[in-house]
Amino acid sequence: MALSLCMIVKDEAALLPRCLSSLQGLVDEMIVVDTGSTDGTIAIAQQFGAQVHAFPWQDDFALARNESLQYARGEWILVLDADEVLVPEMIPVLRQSLTHDRTLLINLVRQEVGAKQSPYSLVSRLFRNRPDLRFSRPYHETVDDSVLAIVQAEPGWQIADLAQVAILHDGYQEQAIASRDKVNRAQRILEKALIKQPHDAYLCSKLGALYLESGTPQRGLKLLQRGLASAVEPPLLYELYYHLGIAWSQLKDAVQAEVHYRLALQQPILAILTLGARINLGNLLLERGATDEARKTYESVIAIDPNLAIAHYNLGLTLKALGQFPAAIAAYRETIRLQPDYAEAHQNLGVALLKTGNIPESLVAFQQAITLHEQQHSPEADRLRQGLAGMGFRL
Repeated sequence: MALSLCMIVKDEAALLPRCLSSLQGLVDEMIVVDTGSTDGTIAIAQQFGAQVHAFPWQDDFALARNESLQYARGEWILVLDADEVLVPEMIPVLRQSLTHDRTLLINLVRQEVGAKQSPYSLVSRLFRNRPDLRFSRPYHETVDDSVLAIVQAEPGWQIADLAQVAILHDGYQEQAIASRDKVNRAQRILEKALIKQPHDAYLCSKLGALYLESGTPQRGLKLLQRGLASAVEPPLLYELYYHLGIAWSQLKDAVQAEVHYRLALQQPILAILTLGARINLGNLLLERGATDEARKTYESVIAIDPNLAIAHYNLGLTLKALGQFPAAIAAYRETIRLQPDYAEAHQNLGVALLKTGNIPESLVAFQQAITLHEQQHSPEADRLRQGLAGMGFRL
């Protein structure tokens, strides 16, 4: 089965080589649509053997994506962005998945590297090359609408989800968002689209979440509630309930936040996609003193993803609250193994070690926490140093 890569790019010279290198041995052709690069993006794409086509940017991601699709000659299409890479171990899995005769679309799990909230998402990026299978929506564009229309007209087609992480995405790290002014651009495009489709649940979800990110929870709450009125698909319902939980948390209503996180977790979706709601629910439970349920909630996260540092850290906080200091110490050490620059984990490790009377090791942990806080320009370094001085320890 021939597979075509389809990409849209603009000024991606720094990221494009890593992305295209990750696809060696998988794709049979590379289609790159450039929307106005002024750096070396075009030359780099051509060095990798890609066909490069120019297309003027029109504030519509779906339009640009569809331009790339028209050049594809493979039976299947894979869509990636320059800030994404394919997980190498997934190449044989993806190749095998293309052999199923009645599969129309294969949803892929993407890890959001550096994301503050949900660490994983499900993206519709691998699908059959058909003229009626195209992207829609100007931002957070998706092929889901055309896929639904095809399945309704031709019921024999199937949609598959690959549960393993297939794509690593760097675009939600703080520096990446800031450097590309992603939030402002997204808000502008989504608000324009919402004028035309004011009750579209997908648009309400995406723009509502964006309002939460920009610090306007009341606007986000109203839009998310509007979207909930028409949403029917479990993935979208999860997203709406999850972001409503965040909205209510921002509005200091912990009861409503907990209700909506629990509703999110009732949706029948891949477990790896529910980690954001599980972590946030665990945080609420810990805050209100339901420590045993909080512990179980964090343990459920670790069972799904043993490598998620924040889950081990939050479990450590919970075990400390339960007075289980040796177990808390183990959780903090695992956090640090997974994320060595986690300053708060070093700091709380120092606290737990101090509680157990292990002063030498606690001081080592505190010193490491101070060093990391200073490197991260956090005022916590001075506060921690002063607090330790008050106990007679000078670091």
